Amino acid sequence: MMDLTWLSTIIGAGCLALGYCIGARCPARIFVFARKAKIAAALASENKNNKKAKEPLEIEKLADILEDFKMVLVVRNDLKMGKGKIAAQCSHATLGLYKKLQHRAPKALNKWEMCAQPKVVLKIESEEDMIVLQDRAKSLKLPTHITIDAGRTQIAPNSRTVMAILGPVEVVDDVTGELKLL
Repeated sequence: MMDLTWLSTIIGAGCLALGYCIGARCPARIFVFARKAKIAAALASENKNNKKAKEPLEIEKLADILEDFKMVLVVRNDLKMGKGKIAAQCSHATLGLYKKLQHRAPKALNKWEMCAQPKVVLKIESEEDMIVLQDRAKSLKLPTHITIDAGRTQIAPNSRTVMAILGPVEVVDDVTGELKLL
């Protein structure tokens, strides 16, 4: 009888080479695909179970109708923040509003991005005035984000420093039109 151990060695080496070639050309696509499907299914069931799932913002409807969008950053002047502090707080406010809109108003965000992301920085004299302004923006269904400072440097902890508002130019101007440039 013939010794066939050499044949099994050749077949094993061939399978190993074939597995390497497949793995090198499409690395773990099968496993990644299955994992993504499991994650998507888990998120879908979580969203069904989560009664507090956030719905799209009203501004999404305006994004279908109106063309020009802008963001306004309203800085509290009474805090007497330095230039660098104001820049940092404006960055926080911009990013905070951006993150909020990413999932709840992507069309509006895209409209703003297509308008070259215009931003205007205005000043307001007090926290109370800022809250009144936010209420006015909310009554017009404009999204807002107020940055609250941690208080590690120039100002007291939990101070509301900057409010960001995004929307159609005409509607945002209705809210902030009376304010002066910083």
